[in-house]
Amino acid sequence: MNAYPFSVFKRTDRPYYLVSFKDDAGNFLPPVSTKKKTEDEAMEIAFKWLRDGIPQKRTSLTETSSPEEMPALRVNDLSLKDVVRKIKTKDEALILLNELKRLNWVKSFVLSDTPGAVDFIAYLKDFWDWENSPYIKEKMRRAHGIHKCHCKNQLQAVGKYWEKFFKGRYLGDITAEDMDAFITYMGEIDVSAARRNTVIKAGFKALRWAFAKNKILIDPTRGHIMFTGEERKRHILNPTMAAAAFRTVWKDDRAKLANMLASVTGMRSGEILALRLQDLGPDCIYVRSSWNRMDKMKTTKNNKPRKVEIPFPELIYGLAEMAKQNPWSTSPDSFIFWADIKKDKPMDARLLVVGLREALVQVGFSEDEAKKYMFHGWRHFFTSYMVKKLDRKLLKSQTGHLTDDMIELYADHETEGDRDTIHNVSKETFAGLLPERQNVIAFNKKPLKIAACV
Repeated sequence: MNAYPFSVFKRTDRPYYLVSFKDDAGNFLPPVSTKKKTEDEAMEIAFKWLRDGIPQKRTSLTETSSPEEMPALRVNDLSLKDVVRKIKTKDEALILLNELKRLNWVKSFVLSDTPGAVDFIAYLKDFWDWENSPYIKEKMRRAHGIHKCHCKNQLQAVGKYWEKFFKGRYLGDITAEDMDAFITYMGEIDVSAARRNTVIKAGFKALRWAFAKNKILIDPTRGHIMFTGEERKRHILNPTMAAAAFRTVWKDDRAKLANMLASVTGMRSGEILALRLQDLGPDCIYVRSSWNRMDKMKTTKNNKPRKVEIPFPELIYGLAEMAKQNPWSTSPDSFIFWADIKKDKPMDARLLVVGLREALVQVGFSEDEAKKYMFHGWRHFFTSYMVKKLDRKLLKSQTGHLTDDMIELYADHETEGDRDTIHNVSKETFAGLLPERQNVIAFNKKPLKIAACV
């Protein structure tokens, strides 16, 4: 009978002697290699380990080739397997895992049958699924602005970038270190800083919502710094170039009028396409909606209607005349920028930039140069020329930008003289930009009654 608290032996297929220690219950634990070829040397090692503990190997578990070569703990701690076997409840498992995490042996863990035990990429895709996402349903229920196009773009970002990096991971397994690694990964991809931030937000927003809904225990997105850097330059025309383009003959009067309107208001293309006859005033436009191919008619980007001042009677007149040329009908609900092929939609947004580029070629731009100009550039054009001449609050009230709490707090309150200030600065800034009334579009002369702006 062996009187020692261990057994030293050698297997025929192994060059070294093994030692197996007993646990507190007297059961032999898995053997560990002594790396010694004689029994005497192996006994010496066994007594040393009994006294001092078995040295911990530095290799990971995945690098070991057999149970005998597994990294070993101190002899007195080797009954841990028995402790694990006796765990009966999830709470007991949680106690053990939290202790390992406290000792910094475990960075994170996911318990089975918990909200965090779902595939991370599947969660992200569900989060941006327009039809099924609980997040999107919550936004819609609270009347917060969110559009299908945005969700589609974020879903594409998940599939193109997040899935490649996090495939096979669980939602509850994602850590702040993972976010650092992903941000570093995005920094190595040849896209603009704005694009990198958009991609990162596709995951960050989903993780923050998961934390807010108690699906995960920590928010791994906190404390991270997004990318900064020079954005890809947006090409904008100067007033002389713009005036020259507007004095050419355009193939499509709708495109010409839409570009004129954008140049002196900074309105978004979707806001312009959504305009109906009822949105016109004698010297203003009521911006209540936006249009895109997927969402159709929606609220504005910031979910707030606004009144845009237009001190150019010829432009208002041109918009009204364009509405009267709608081949489907002339009613308060008629689109100003109507479509040729369907009654319930405006013209294709692509035609706006096509018309602009064709006009630029007519005034001397090469086709390659003309392609650098986008319809959205008018928003930059308007803001760039107005920002130094108009109070920020008044300018934001026209463009619909909301970038801080003070803007949101005061933008809705029109003070005495605001309208005159906007009209005067617009006239001073854009004098000479628009052609004479008879050159705006081909007019019908039927009179049209327009409600007053108040």
